[in-house]
Amino acid sequence: MKRTLPPLNALRAFEAAGRLGSIKKAAEELHVTHGAVSQQVRLLEAWLGATLFERQHRRVVLTPAAAAYLEEIGPLFDQVSRATAKYGIVNPVARTLRVNALATFTLRWLVPRLSGFRDAHAGIDVKLETSNEPLESLEENWDVIIRGGPDTFYGYAMRPFLSEQRIPVCSPARLRRHPLAVPDDLRAHTLLHTSSLPRLWPDWLAKAGVPRLEPAATLTFDHFYLTLQAAVDGAGVAVGPTALAAADLAAGRLVMPFSGPWLPSRSYCAYVPEEKARDERVMLFCAWLEREGAAGSGERSG
Repeated sequence: MKRTLPPLNALRAFEAAGRLGSIKKAAEELHVTHGAVSQQVRLLEAWLGATLFERQHRRVVLTPAAAAYLEEIGPLFDQVSRATAKYGIVNPVARTLRVNALATFTLRWLVPRLSGFRDAHAGIDVKLETSNEPLESLEENWDVIIRGGPDTFYGYAMRPFLSEQRIPVCSPARLRRHPLAVPDDLRAHTLLHTSSLPRLWPDWLAKAGVPRLEPAATLTFDHFYLTLQAAVDGAGVAVGPTALAAADLAAGRLVMPFSGPWLPSRSYCAYVPEEKARDERVMLFCAWLEREGAAGSGERSG
């Protein structure tokens, strides 16, 4: 029986535009121009002899018949994608996973573990970029965005994967020079601050019962990873996130002079555009984040 198939490039453009509800987003996903997607959609409309989209300002809306058509052909594209990934050679553009993550988290947690993901999934190329911009301010089309949470953003699925708490940390050498038996002993120390997190020390000192404590000195850095590195180098005492300081604590480069109190902190979450939630690369990466987070979140109670 002879198959009746429309032009496949036109069908692919229609599927992407219909699924995403946007010609622009379809062009970004397919790595072609806006005009190329529009042209392919018009070609399919001519082949079918039917209108597929109603143009409404800056968005496109499927006609009822086109919506029913998309509902049937959409799963077929997923099936072809899975079969190609399993049996075929995935092209370089399709196998690239674009990840945007917070700078300190990337440096101190993600990068040291990333080789494990690459070893397990050699067919996926990770393009990693750091940014501390709020998710809603990002303009590029990312596959996975890692930020604090849990928060809710329209058009995104959210998957928490790493929890932590915070407590003062310092180098063993500093602790030997100036012992810390009780929180009030911090008066003899330099307290390390991060300009983007100004409430860390005030909140911890209040919880520890010494809200008016005046330290010997303070040092302020613009990035959290600089603050933690200064603590490792013996410059002072920082309020350290347990997950991001876990490697230094395990290696003995940092110590926790107090058993508490523990300052609660937001979790790290993977935010995924809803249209990419079924992407196999994204699902593999998020599952890997969850496994790594469960294996060593550094979370404590108290």
